[in-house]
Amino acid sequence: MPCGQGEAKVALLEARAVLRISGADARPWLQGLVTNDVENITAGEARFAAFLTPQGKVIADFFIVPDGDGLLLDCAAELGAGLAKRLTMYKLRAQVAISDVSGSLAVAAGWGGPGTLATEGRIFDDPRDARLGWRAIAPPSEIAKLAEAASESEWQAHRIACGTPEGGVDFVWGDTFPHEANMDLLNGIDFKKGCYVGQEVVSRVQHRGLARKRVAQVLISGLAPQPGAEILAGDIAIGVMGSSAGAVGLALLRLDKAEDARVAGRAITAQDATLSVNTPPVT
Repeated sequence: MPCGQGEAKVALLEARAVLRISGADARPWLQGLVTNDVENITAGEARFAAFLTPQGKVIADFFIVPDGDGLLLDCAAELGAGLAKRLTMYKLRAQVAISDVSGSLAVAAGWGGPGTLATEGRIFDDPRDARLGWRAIAPPSEIAKLAEAASESEWQAHRIACGTPEGGVDFVWGDTFPHEANMDLLNGIDFKKGCYVGQEVVSRVQHRGLARKRVAQVLISGLAPQPGAEILAGDIAIGVMGSSAGAVGLALLRLDKAEDARVAGRAITAQDATLSVNTPPVT
């Protein structure tokens, strides 16, 4: 199914965690740590952002959502505890508290139609790409009431069809620059905001156009390669395979080498499959 088309569906995302940042300094403190602007987020919207190493590589990517006088972070569940610990290291004297509220709040993703919640909940358009749909952070009981239930695998297929990478499968946390994960194309970086951890590296890549590797959508002929499989152009390694759904997948590639292979007529392969490459962003 092409990205953005099909019937309305909603999926509970069990692989997500929710952290809450509260306290008088919550927004200005987080503003100095992440890639996007959080000072001006209003109720009903969200920011996609990342927390980086000082060398400019993505430790974690997440959605930032207003929550009364605090903020919620919708992040990968496997990163939740570690992310909270890393952020705590930067507290110093800031009046902030970081807590894991995954026991009382869950995450859902919906596409193909508008999102509604009966009572308590925070619902917002996916800020990365309008075709992805919307997301909700709400008590599990509220998400369970959503009528158009779908599996998380259906959501992943939709995400892949839209060409949107996911950390931990399409790129490696701690070893990937934001541009390589397409965060500049997915509204995940504010290049006009003030300083944050890793900003100098991100700005240098942006202004010098140094992003030679990126996650790109690939069309698969044959059995889908496993995530992490080496991708070859002839006998030259040009990237690694990420997630896939049917005949569509995502891969972190040296796009210049992929283009050289296309021009030269060399096959691009991974395990037993042949791949053709769409240059991001996918439309």
